[in-house]
Amino acid sequence: MTKKPTALLSQGTTRRGFLSTTAAGVGYWVAGGVQAQTSKMVNGGLQIACVGVGGKGKSDTKNASRFGKIYAMCDVDRRTLKGTARQFKTEHTFTDYRELFDQLGDKVDAVTVSTPDHTHAVIASKAMKMGKHVYCQKPLTHSIHEARQLQNIAREMGVVTQMGNQFTAFDPMRKTAYQVRSGQLGDVSDVHVWTNRPVWPQGEDRQPDKPVPDSLDWESWIGPAPMRPYADGYHDFKWRGWWDFGTGALGDMACHTVNMPYMALTMRDPTSITAETSGHNGDSYPEWSRIKFEFPELDGRAAFTLHWYDGSQLPPTELTGPFLSQSDGDGKPAQLDNSGCIMVGSKGKLYAAGDYAQAGIYWSDADGEKLEPREVDYPNNMGGPELGHVKEFYAGIATGDPHLPVSNMVDYSGPLTETILLGNLAVWKGGKVEWDAKKAMPVNDPELEKIVRRDYRDGYTL
Repeated sequence: MTKKPTALLSQGTTRRGFLSTTAAGVGYWVAGGVQAQTSKMVNGGLQIACVGVGGKGKSDTKNASRFGKIYAMCDVDRRTLKGTARQFKTEHTFTDYRELFDQLGDKVDAVTVSTPDHTHAVIASKAMKMGKHVYCQKPLTHSIHEARQLQNIAREMGVVTQMGNQFTAFDPMRKTAYQVRSGQLGDVSDVHVWTNRPVWPQGEDRQPDKPVPDSLDWESWIGPAPMRPYADGYHDFKWRGWWDFGTGALGDMACHTVNMPYMALTMRDPTSITAETSGHNGDSYPEWSRIKFEFPELDGRAAFTLHWYDGSQLPPTELTGPFLSQSDGDGKPAQLDNSGCIMVGSKGKLYAAGDYAQAGIYWSDADGEKLEPREVDYPNNMGGPELGHVKEFYAGIATGDPHLPVSNMVDYSGPLTETILLGNLAVWKGGKVEWDAKKAMPVNDPELEKIVRRDYRDGYTL
């Protein structure tokens, strides 16, 4: 019988203990038994509610329809809602998620959440407290407090959860993370991650007020955030650049770009975070930022520094340059991708190109020569990055195993989201923040408490 894997980064698992479980999980992810149980679950009539069906919600809804019936859906944009409901032959439609759960909660088994960041936690928590399995888009939450609370709720309710950082199921990314875990870079001292985001406005003032479009439920779009008049620059994409709604370039992309080193290094609970930025007005995120996270030694893993760059900022050329002399596999010189990750260790360096390490992985030894990494065992995915990721969620439901999806809230995506959002504390302050992970509060920095735990409008609770 194939042995089930333990969770990748469960809170009770030490780094050494985790490494010893790697081989046990390899066959499970592709085991026919899991696929058979998932098929039986679908045929048994799993009923799914999709909250947010535009943007990324389009593919999340389509993916969910492979595993069950889209029984109900919710979207604040009535045009999007009408068209998507027609596509999936869904009779039950809402613009307010609370009405959906209050009226049909007893008829729904699982929920997808594909809404702006500021509404993730209130929707996911209500669903989980009703015993529903939840697939929620990245970043899991808008605030650090919410990330902690969703972990607690998921653990208490025993439901299956998954964050939609889809390339967590990308085999080359998983394999590379496990190669680093096995010590092939030695002790890692520095991790550099950069992105081409933001590709939406940041560092700007609000646009003039406008009438709310007839098709938009503005009250529900605002949700738990402070009410403001409708204007251009919010729905349906540019909300990412506003403190009240999004999490900036860091929150939007680091769940993808930091994913591989996070998996490799148990990257949680930094002791300090320092940010340099272009400055901000307390309403919109800055145009660019450079952020340093200091992580202490953890169970034999050396202390290291994470360096984050966004808004056209890049790592130093002396770090990136040596990798560009390597071939990209087609005989052409490698090009520095507009996003990527470089890890620096005592035995060598690693460059993973692209948001998901999907554009090439390059290794060099301590002397700068090309390095061929050793093979390692790692948990194979269930069939391609996005679909394999989604399959893990529904396989967890089929088997009743809340730890089967790699990016579940308790073991992985909750702590990952918390780590990333800590950077925005330093961005807000424009300097250094010391962090007490046990208390989940900055050290002697009460002005930041409103960023750690945001107030909700009346009618919304976690």
